[in-house]
Amino acid sequence: AWNPLEWDVTTMSDVLGDVFGGYLWPVFERTFLFVALALAGCIAIGYPVAYFTARLARRSRGLLLAALVLPFWISYLMRMLAWTNLLQPDGLVNQILGWFGMSNDRNWLDGDWYTVVIGLIYGYVPFFILPLYSSLERLDGRLIEAGRDLGASSFQTFLRVTLPLSVPGLMAASVITVLPMFGDYYTNTYLTSGSPKTEMIGNQIEYFLRGAGQPHRGASLVLILMAMLFVLMVYYLITTIRMQRAAER
Repeated sequence: AWNPLEWDVTTMSDVLGDVFGGYLWPVFERTFLFVALALAGCIAIGYPVAYFTARLARRSRGLLLAALVLPFWISYLMRMLAWTNLLQPDGLVNQILGWFGMSNDRNWLDGDWYTVVIGLIYGYVPFFILPLYSSLERLDGRLIEAGRDLGASSFQTFLRVTLPLSVPGLMAASVITVLPMFGDYYTNTYLTSGSPKTEMIGNQIEYFLRGAGQPHRGASLVLILMAMLFVLMVYYLITTIRMQRAAER
């Protein structure tokens, strides 16, 4: 088994054929799309929260940090199950919509893609906020003050000083958030009952390892996914090294 010359690559070849041009390619496309949308949502929500906590909050900073850490005390599975109760036809979401005179008979758990994306954002946004907060909190305030002293407005100072300086932290937060998203299968399973319309790579891996009794195909999928993520990690490392060298100059 440890001699590469004795390896049987038939299963890997079959899985590669199913991924690139076969029935698994739409699953990979869907997974990358869901992760990209969820990451965009995490940035839209997490950056303002991290910025406010790091740069603007003073007396309430400790309370905000405790609130950010609190989700880690609760099982991810339990948090997803809580969303299931909220999104049921008779759940709180439809009740609130009914209070405002809107349609309250929608079944949010009927295989809708945006339900999965919302679940991914909710589940992983704490992983995004904390490293970004750490990066923003370490920014040199003298650089921001210099931008304002040179006549830039608060918004211009943010665009030209704060945002470029926070790019390394933003990238690190994105990597920490994205990597577990690609292997996620709980969110789709518990929010949309494992609907084929929202199936992700993690669902296929779980199916082969546990449901179909084909661990060799599941392991092959894991290796393919790892190879794709390795390319993203190499890009992240190269970009980070270049930014560090540019900062040293």
